[in-house]
Amino acid sequence: MTEDLTLYTNPQSRGRIARWMLEETGASYETVILDYATTMKADAYLAINPMAKVPAIRHGRHVVTETAAICAYLADAFPAAGLAPTAEERADYYRWLFFAAGPLEQAVTDAYMGLVPDEQQQRLAGYGDLARTVATLEDTLARQPYAAGHRFTAADVYLGSSVGWYTQFGLMEKRPAFADYLSRVQARPAFVRAGEKDDAAIAEAQNG
Repeated sequence: MTEDLTLYTNPQSRGRIARWMLEETGASYETVILDYATTMKADAYLAINPMAKVPAIRHGRHVVTETAAICAYLADAFPAAGLAPTAEERADYYRWLFFAAGPLEQAVTDAYMGLVPDEQQQRLAGYGDLARTVATLEDTLARQPYAAGHRFTAADVYLGSSVGWYTQFGLMEKRPAFADYLSRVQARPAFVRAGEKDDAAIAEAQNG
């Protein structure tokens, strides 16, 4: 199924991840830009995502929300793009895709909000503490070039976006393993195209 593919997004949001993923697939898609204060909370969009969050995609009769799920879904929906894991890659693919969407994002978000779990609370928190989470990711990216091993997959769209944002905004240290990883994933033509489209949308909104 390749028809009727729509991205609901805001260019200053996690929608940039979904845009990058769509560009990697090579599929044709329509874009609906939503405003945080109005259209994202309007009934028309709430019928698509009651959480009033972006991104979301509609593919035929299917709606997918949650950015990591969008990446995984599109990899499977467009197999010719080669973004889904092989059997050999599947363990690392799922591990690091969900690591980025779970422990890493939670750890960074908590730290940004000033929430530092004590030793007892670390047993409850899925990530334990930020230092261990970042060190675990650093160790992996120092040993292998991509999330699933030696080949770029959809997991790198999500993980690469996360590492890029967190280091750019000082939420994670700019360690050599992260810089090397970003140099690989951000050089991809689809990443560049996606960024140009989102940046153009931002400029249009500011000038409109």
